[in-house]
Amino acid sequence: MSTTSQWQLRAAFAARLSEMYGQEVPAYTTLVDVSREVNEDVLREQGADAERLGSISRVTAERHGAIRVGTPQELQQVARIFGALGMLPVGFYDLREAAASAVPVISTAFRPVDGEELARNPFRVFTSMLTPADPRFFDADLRARLEAFLARRELFPPELLTLADRAAAERELPEDDAERFLQLAVRAFELSPEPVDRAWYETLERISAVAADIGGVRSTHINHLTPRVLDIDELYRRMTDRGIEMIDTIQGPPAWKGPDVLLRQTSFRALAEPRAMRTPDGAITSGALRVRFGEVEARGIALTREGRALYDELLGHLDEQASRSPAEARGDIARALWERHMPGSEQELAAERLAYFTYRPADDRPRDGSGPPTTVSELVQQGWVHAEPIVYEDFLPRSAAGIFQSNLSGEGTRDNDQEGTAYDAAWLSGAVGRDVLDPYALYAQQQNASLAQVSEQLGLNPLLRQGAS
Repeated sequence: MSTTSQWQLRAAFAARLSEMYGQEVPAYTTLVDVSREVNEDVLREQGADAERLGSISRVTAERHGAIRVGTPQELQQVARIFGALGMLPVGFYDLREAAASAVPVISTAFRPVDGEELARNPFRVFTSMLTPADPRFFDADLRARLEAFLARRELFPPELLTLADRAAAERELPEDDAERFLQLAVRAFELSPEPVDRAWYETLERISAVAADIGGVRSTHINHLTPRVLDIDELYRRMTDRGIEMIDTIQGPPAWKGPDVLLRQTSFRALAEPRAMRTPDGAITSGALRVRFGEVEARGIALTREGRALYDELLGHLDEQASRSPAEARGDIARALWERHMPGSEQELAAERLAYFTYRPADDRPRDGSGPPTTVSELVQQGWVHAEPIVYEDFLPRSAAGIFQSNLSGEGTRDNDQEGTAYDAAWLSGAVGRDVLDPYALYAQQQNASLAQVSEQLGLNPLLRQGAS
C-alpha cells in the first residue's frame, strides 16, 4: 500500500492552505505572485549569491502561517495536528510585553527542527494562545464568561485528531488516510460562515481586537500566510505600485550594506471582509471584520545569544534616538546605528561569535604542507574550511507585535495598575503537553555537529567547538 510521509503531508498541507487562503483573500495571491517575480529578478542579478540562505526552490515554496487559539486544550490539539506534519513547538514569545496596544496572547512556533526536514519543506505556524487570566485585560466577570464560551466550542473534529496521532506515531499515513487528514486539516482553518454574535464580539473588541478574533467566534482560521522574498524593500515598492495598501514600515533590522540577519517582515493591511452577524434579537445581518492580512518575510542569518543581545541593544538606542528626533526617518537612524555597531561581514559575525554557521572542509585549498590551525576563525581565515550561514527559522516578538498592531482597528484597553499573570516557556511546555524547544540550542547543535565533522576530517584533537549558544 502506498503511503505519504510526514514531510510530504507537511508540503501538501502548506500548498493546500496557500490555495485556500488565496481564494479567501485574493490580495494574498498578488503577494505570492509579486514575491515570485522579485525572487526571479534577484536570482538573475545575483546568481548563486542569491541562494546563500537557501535554494531558490526552498525559498519559493516557503511559507509560514499564523493561527490563534483560546485555551491550553486547544493548543494541545494544535500540537497534535502539527506533530503529524513533523512540526514541533520552538520558542516562547510574549506578545503582551512586546506590544504597546492590547495584544493579550503568548505564542510559540511549530516547525521542523532537523536540517534535512527544513530543506525539504520549512513550513512554520506561529501559534498564539489567549490569556484570559491576565487581569490587565480581563476582569473576573469577563474572564469567567470568556472561559465558559471557549470551553463550549470544538475547533478540531475527533477524526482529524485521531489521524494526526497516527501520522505522528507512524511518521506516515496510507494515501487514503492522508487525503482525509489533509481535507479535515485545511477545513479546520477556513473562515467559518457561521454568524458572529455581534454583542459578544464587540465586548471583547473593546478590550482587544486580537481577543475578539480568538474568543469572539466559535471557530479558528488562518490569520495570515507568509511567503518568503529575497528583497523585501523591492517587494514593498511593487505592491504599493499595484495599489495594495501596505503597513507603514518593514519590521525588524534595517536595509543596509552588511549581512542580512534575523527576520524582516511587512504586510498589506487587514481587509474588511463580509461576515454574517447575529444581533441580540436573533436577527442575522451583514457586517464586516478586519482580521486577516497578507504578510511577507525576508530571512537572514541566525544570531547567537550574544548577537541577539547586540540586536536588542541597538533597538533600544533606535527607540531613544527616534524619540529625540521625531522628524528624522526611523530607517535612516537604524541604518546609521547598524553601520556603526553591527559587524559588516559574515566573517566578522563568525569571528565575534555573534551568528551561527555550519562549517565544511574546503576542497579547493592549495596544498602547502602545513597543518591545520586549531581555532575556527583561523581555519576560516586560512582557507581550510568554508563557513555557511544558518538561516534564522524563528520569529521576533516585537516584529510580530508590530505586524499585529499595524493591522488592528483600535488600541484596545489595558490596566497597567494590575499585575500581569506570569507565563514562560516552562508553563507553555506544560500547556502544550510537550517540550517547547530552545531555538538557540537547536542552532548551536547544528553548528557544533558540523564542527565535529570538520575535526574528524582534519584530524583535530580536541574537537573544535565554537562555544556560542
